[in-house]
Amino acid sequence: MFNRLESLLMTRLFTLICMSLWTVSISAEPQLAPTDEFLYQLKESLVKVNTTTKSGGHGFGTAVAIDKEHAVTNCHVLGSANGASISKWGTEYPVDTFQADWKHDLCILKVAYADLKPVAMGDSSQLKYEQSLISISMPTDSPAPYVAFSAIKALYPMDDELVIRSQTAFSIGASGSPVFDYDGRLVGISTFKSPGKNAYYYNVPVNWIKKMRELPEIALNAAQDAPFWDAPELQRPFFMQIVLPFQNNRWQDVKEIADRWVTMEPNSAEAWYYKAEAANQLGDTSTAMQHFQHVLRLHPNHPSTLLSMVKMLDKQGKTKEAENLRVTLREINPDLLEIPEAEMQSDSTGAR
Repeated sequence: MFNRLESLLMTRLFTLICMSLWTVSISAEPQLAPTDEFLYQLKESLVKVNTTTKSGGHGFGTAVAIDKEHAVTNCHVLGSANGASISKWGTEYPVDTFQADWKHDLCILKVAYADLKPVAMGDSSQLKYEQSLISISMPTDSPAPYVAFSAIKALYPMDDELVIRSQTAFSIGASGSPVFDYDGRLVGISTFKSPGKNAYYYNVPVNWIKKMRELPEIALNAAQDAPFWDAPELQRPFFMQIVLPFQNNRWQDVKEIADRWVTMEPNSAEAWYYKAEAANQLGDTSTAMQHFQHVLRLHPNHPSTLLSMVKMLDKQGKTKEAENLRVTLREINPDLLEIPEAEMQSDSTGAR
C-alpha cells in the first residue's frame, strides 16, 4: 500500500517538475555582467549618513537618492540621533526633516541644496527567486562604495509587498544600502539579518518607499517605534522565527512554527517548504513528499524544494528522477548544485 502511494506521489510530483522545467526554459533570459561604467553611475546616487547623539557619540549608515532633495535609509540608522547629515563627495549637508515608516524601518531624509542624483525605481512585486541583484554600500571600514553581486534566495509576502532575502552580507555602516536589479532599478534597501554565523540577510522592498511619499515631515528628535524585525520573538514574522530552529536542526520546533505559518498563510510556498523539510528530517518521507508536491503547485520553480528533492531521491537510489530535478535546477541557476546551501545564505561574490 505504501509503495503504491509513494509511486502515485512521485508520478504527480514529476508531472509538476516537467511543467516547471518548461516554464523555466521559455522564460530564462541571460543577463550580462554590469560594466564598471554602469556601476559608477549607480554609485553616484549613494550618500553617507552621519549622525551625532547628545552624549557625543557618532553613527553611520548609507542612503540612496530618490530625488534631488531626498534620500532613503533605514530609520534605525538615525537611532537616538539629535543631529544628522549626509556627505556627498566630501561635502556635508544637514538633514532638515524626514518622513518615517517606523514599522518597515524606512526613513526619507530631506536635504536641501545637495542636488542629488536620483535612482530609477523598480517594482519589487515583480521579483523572482534567483534573480541577480547588485548591492552597493558604504560601510564604515571602506573608503569607497562597496559593490557585491548576489541573487534572491527567498521572497516573503508581508503587508502587500515582498521582503527580499538575498545572499549579500552587509556590515556596520551598510544599513540603508540600495539593492538594484541588473537594469539599475532600485528594488530594495538592505535592512536586517538573522543572528548566527550563517546569517540570512534581508532587504525591505522599494514599493514600501513609494507609499511613503505622502507621509508628514517630522523633526529629527521625534519619538520612534520599533521596526517589525525588532519585535519580541513571537511577534516577528514566521520567516524570522523559523531561521534558528532550521539552521540548528531543531526539527520539531521547525514543524511547530511551520504549522502555525501554514495556518496563517496557507498559500505561502515558503511555509509549506519548511513544513515539508521538517517532515522529511523527522523521518516521515511520505508526508514530506506530499508537502513538497504542494510547494511546487504554489511555486513550480522553488529552488530549495528542488534541492531537497534531489537529496531525498539520491538517498533512495532514484538517480534518474534526481537527474531530472538537476536539469531544472541548472536552468534556474547552475550554481545551486555547486555551493552548499548554508554557504549560499551568507556569501556574496564579485565585490569591487
